Amino acid sequence: MKFSCEKYLLQAAVTTAGRCAAAKSPIPALEGLLIQAGADVKVTGYDLKKGIYTTIPADVAEPGSIVLGARLLNDIVRSLPDGIVTVYTENALNTRIQCGDSNFSTVASDSGDYPELPSVDRERSIRVPQNILSKMIRQTVFSVSDNESRPVYTGELFEVKGDTLTVVAVDGYRLALRRETVEAEDVEDCSFIVPGATLNDLEKLCGDTEEKVAITVGSKHISFVVGDTVLVSRRLEGEFLNYERSIPSEFSIVAETDKDELVKAVSRVSIIIDERTKNPLRLSIEGENLTIFCNTGISQAKDQCPVKGPKGASLEIGFNNRYLLDALKAAPADTVKLCFNNASSPCVVLPADGSSAFSYMILPVRLKAGV
Repeated sequence: MKFSCEKYLLQAAVTTAGRCAAAKSPIPALEGLLIQAGADVKVTGYDLKKGIYTTIPADVAEPGSIVLGARLLNDIVRSLPDGIVTVYTENALNTRIQCGDSNFSTVASDSGDYPELPSVDRERSIRVPQNILSKMIRQTVFSVSDNESRPVYTGELFEVKGDTLTVVAVDGYRLALRRETVEAEDVEDCSFIVPGATLNDLEKLCGDTEEKVAITVGSKHISFVVGDTVLVSRRLEGEFLNYERSIPSEFSIVAETDKDELVKAVSRVSIIIDERTKNPLRLSIEGENLTIFCNTGISQAKDQCPVKGPKGASLEIGFNNRYLLDALKAAPADTVKLCFNNASSPCVVLPADGSSAFSYMILPVRLKAGV
């Protein structure tokens, strides 16, 4: 095998595919990247749960394929000077990587030991602009559970109804929902669950562009095509939460406020909260004023934020500060509605314009008297 290409192209491909290389595996080949040189060069990373392959243009003098350690290859390519990189094998699997005056030699593994990525038997297909899909993931993935005892919640529900895509994440303490119009190639509605780890990789692959991500849904796997890169992942199986029944539809108190001002107030009060004490935030609504308060025993903090709408309503409720901040920061709107029923029911953050673009639900924490 022998090929030459621009250093920045090879570095981008190695970095991208390296996201799916296994850090440690009983199959040593999975700790490496599969490099295949043919009409162009294809670089693949795979950890048996998800895989990425990407293609770059190259001058291929001798076709062939090898497996090189992902971490070492990434370090080598990143350190090379800018210019044309030449990669070639000699004496079986001994591999040289050259660029300018830099010359590395390492031993590759046989490509025959590298497992084949699963194929996706197409059942459904949708297309979503990269910038929209990346925002939908970023604005919900923080609510994905890390509790492996309920694997279905370690991913996000993707639900297609007509031309609407709804993405939902839930971890038992909060729920995040985003909704957008998409281009669907099949008229049948469908739903599938994508692992959170896959979505974190996908979000990094997507750029701030309107170019489409092609999502192909199979019976056991899903593929995402982003430009010259393909991400393949297994689907999570199981019954996901019925989010439509879980989110309250009627509220006794609805307070409208400027999102950024509320984020600043909550952030200021949160300064005194640490991971050891984890004291809750106390939110008090009196008329058209929202007070945020916290008492850790050694410190106190208090701030206020004006709200519209309660008209004499009164409520005191407690929240985990990080859960509340995550939802507020993710909400794609300048003005939001905070919706309540009582101190033991969840708060739901909705768009002030009445649309259904997002919903964030946070369960309250029980407040102790005087705390």
